Amino acid sequence: MVTLNCDMGESYGNWRFGDDTGIMPYIDCANIACGFHASDPWTMLKTVRLALSHGKKVGAHPSLPDREGFGRREMKLQPEELTAAFLYQIGALTGTLVAEGGRLSHVKPHGIVYGMAARDMDTARAIATAVKPFGVPLFGMAGTCHETAAQALGVKFIGEFFPDLTYAPDGSLIIPRVQSAIDLPLAEDRMARALTRNELVTTDNTVRPISFSTVCIHSDPPNARDVAALMRRVIDTHC
Repeated sequence: MVTLNCDMGESYGNWRFGDDTGIMPYIDCANIACGFHASDPWTMLKTVRLALSHGKKVGAHPSLPDREGFGRREMKLQPEELTAAFLYQIGALTGTLVAEGGRLSHVKPHGIVYGMAARDMDTARAIATAVKPFGVPLFGMAGTCHETAAQALGVKFIGEFFPDLTYAPDGSLIIPRVQSAIDLPLAEDRMARALTRNELVTTDNTVRPISFSTVCIHSDPPNARDVAALMRRVIDTHC
C-alpha cells in the first residue's frame, strides 16, 4: 500500500504557514516540524492534536538549525552535531506525542539536509544514528545514501516520491527556497506515472526508475489543499 504524507506544523508564533487544517483529511501521515526550521512548542502541540484527531500517523520532521532560511540553506555541521540536533528535535516531538496519548510513527528529514543526506554518507549516517534509538522507520530516497546508511544501522527504511517537486537529471531533488503554486495536471501525470510504471521524468526528459512506498507533498504551496486532494484521488485510483 502506498501512503500519502505531508510536511506540516510549519507555522511559528503569530506567523501562519501552510494549510494544515485543509490538508489533514487527505493524508495518511503528518511529518511535524520540530522547531529548528519552523514551529514552536505550542504549534507542535496544536498540530499533534489536529493529526491525532483525524487518526493520522505522526512523524518527526527535523531540520538543520536554519529558521531564517526555512531549513533550505546548506550548513556544515560535524556528524555528531547533526546527530545531536536530530535527537533533540525528535525527542521534543516524541514527548509531545506521549503527552497526547500518541506515539512516534517515523522520521522524515526536512529540506536541504534531505538532499545532502541523499548524496553524502556521513550526513546520512548521522541522521540514521539519531533515528535508531526511537525504533521507527526513516523516510528517504531509495537507492541513495539514505537507504544505505539506514540498512547499515538496522533502521527500517521507507522510500519516498515527490510529485510536487522536480528531479534533476541525476535523479536528485530540486528543492526550491520558496514554493510557488503547483501545476496540478503535471503533478497528476507524475503521480500516475510513478504508480503505474515506477518511473519519473527528470528536467532533461530522462526517464528514471523510482522505488517508493510513500508519497510526500508539501503544505506551503498556495494551492497545497488542491494538491493533497488530487494526490489522494490518484493514489486511491491506482492502488
